[in-house]
Amino acid sequence: MAVRIPHQRPVGTVTRGTTNPNRLRRMDRWIAAVHGGAVRRGREAVAVDLGYGAAPWTAVELLARLRTVRPDARVVGIEIDPARVQAARPYERDGLVFAHGGFEVPLPGGHRPVLIRAANVLRQYDETEVRAVWERLCGRLASGGLLVEGTCDEIGRRHVWVALGPEGPRTVTFATRLGSLVQPSDLAERLPKALIHRNVAGEPVHAFLRDFDRAWAAAAPLAPLGARQRWVRAVRDLAADWPLDGGPNRWRQGEVTVRWEALAPRGG
Repeated sequence: MAVRIPHQRPVGTVTRGTTNPNRLRRMDRWIAAVHGGAVRRGREAVAVDLGYGAAPWTAVELLARLRTVRPDARVVGIEIDPARVQAARPYERDGLVFAHGGFEVPLPGGHRPVLIRAANVLRQYDETEVRAVWERLCGRLASGGLLVEGTCDEIGRRHVWVALGPEGPRTVTFATRLGSLVQPSDLAERLPKALIHRNVAGEPVHAFLRDFDRAWAAAAPLAPLGARQRWVRAVRDLAADWPLDGGPNRWRQGEVTVRWEALAPRGG
């Protein structure tokens, strides 16, 4: 059944719409593993896949992954392009619907989502516009809700995202398929819009990636044991100088999460 919402002009612009099955698996698995408790405790069981693109695969997959932590989870896929919404209608099912909208995050009945996932949506915007979009989206969250906004490559091998609550940004997570990695700074090309232009000398994110590359190089003797062992050692060494969240269980997944305040742009 189609979601019916009051008529209003969507906020935002149409994206390229590029998508692929399983593209957002790293982000989804991190949400379920690290923030599954918040999803379970949320009064609302609804999550939003904002700007899912030309095909609805990511919304379908988000529902399946959230239901591993909350069986009554529901997902609303929201797209600013009405043609994409119509194309997604045949994939609607129990717990999954699609709606026309944008950054205003229209949900029926005044519901507020426990999660908004916005992947590969803000890359076409100016850096100066990001903060206002974050604030708008966080203002739509339910109490204790989470916004996850970031960027990945076309098949989800490399991904960087920011996690935000109603109070603002909390963490930045770097995630990769370790077998494809030459050095950690390869992930710089997937920095979200708030950080991608800050990967220059004098900015914290540049210093972080520099130190990560150095730790990776120092861990080279572990390379014969596999990229996973080398990554874990590099992250462990990095933790001596940078405020990391999580621990070895997440590091072994090819992830590292850094507190936002350590990477926040200077003067921003």
